[in-house]
Amino acid sequence: MDKIKVLVVDDTIVYRKIVNDVLKNIPDVEVVGSATNGKTALSRIASLKPDLLTLDIEMPEMSGIEVLEHIRDNAIPTSAVMLSTLTQRGSEMTIKALELGAFDFISKPDQGTMAENMQKVSDALTPIINAFKRQKGFSKTFTTEKSIIKPVGQGRDSVSHALTSRKSVVTGTQNKTVSPIKKNKTVAVVRRHTPSSIIGIGISTGGPKALALMMPLLTPRLNVPIVVVQHMPPVFTQSLAKSLNAKCSLEVKEAENGEPLRPNTVFIAPGGTQMKIVAGPDGRTRHIKITDDPPENSCKPSADYLFRSIAEHYVGRATGVIMTGMGSDGSKGLEMMKKNGSIIIAQDKDSCTVYGMPKEPIESGIADIIVPLEKIAEEITNTVI
Repeated sequence: MDKIKVLVVDDTIVYRKIVNDVLKNIPDVEVVGSATNGKTALSRIASLKPDLLTLDIEMPEMSGIEVLEHIRDNAIPTSAVMLSTLTQRGSEMTIKALELGAFDFISKPDQGTMAENMQKVSDALTPIINAFKRQKGFSKTFTTEKSIIKPVGQGRDSVSHALTSRKSVVTGTQNKTVSPIKKNKTVAVVRRHTPSSIIGIGISTGGPKALALMMPLLTPRLNVPIVVVQHMPPVFTQSLAKSLNAKCSLEVKEAENGEPLRPNTVFIAPGGTQMKIVAGPDGRTRHIKITDDPPENSCKPSADYLFRSIAEHYVGRATGVIMTGMGSDGSKGLEMMKKNGSIIIAQDKDSCTVYGMPKEPIESGIADIIVPLEKIAEEITNTVI
């Protein structure tokens, strides 16, 4: 694969230097130029044709948001990693950027020496660039082949059948041979007889855009709570909840410690904390508990942490959903949910921004349903209604 060509766009010379120096130390990356504002960036995109931008959000003449809108409106094959400030305004603009299709974002360090800030940027940016490199190679290799696995039947019948019947593989229109899914372990499951009473979702890179497309398709017919872990730092999850709430018929909010689960409410784990489900004081209701427990899989919040609590409190009546994102967070928790009778839905590789988090549940065989992004809401509904 050719080197990833990157254009550095920032109105601050300090951050242009920091990002430029970090990128030069990442293998297979070529910095093809820089720009001090969005307007200059557009002219250099046209001439340099970068694969990726590192893009400041707030700049004179033309903001990073306006650059992304131009890229989207003109179908320019360039993606972006946003550089954001840890402020309310910065987080709101970052969520908008991600919904417009930015690949991911990092926070600008706001204190420390030049060397310390360069290390912080390197620690945050390097895995994102490496994930982009893998995804770019992946896209070139696999764009012509698709597979969808669905449970036999529809609605409630499909829910019970999904746990007991063999999965069927539906190939693309060209009837290409699809490699069978690897099943390297047998998971003994609790037989389920009832629809799901809760939906748990784990998601990371590409999440805000995916959620903005999927969640408006969910309607009050569900009548169950939804709990979500989106890998994000503090402040950003609150902005994500606010943005999604404006788009959805369900209420979307950042979760609060101690509040009871409510039907048709989406609770997003606050950034920088862990979220789990616990029994209420009466022993019958279920509440949210926000903790400062350590990161898991380098993630805080962690999908594994949340999924384990769902497995414990909703035996035989939960749906676990794993969507686009880097890493493998969620896999172990989903295995526990599966053993306790949950239905597992995974986003397929072709519709993921990064095919990381769904990969292990799919390849290990615990995913009951594997569908593209646009079908996830429908499959969630089938497990409930």
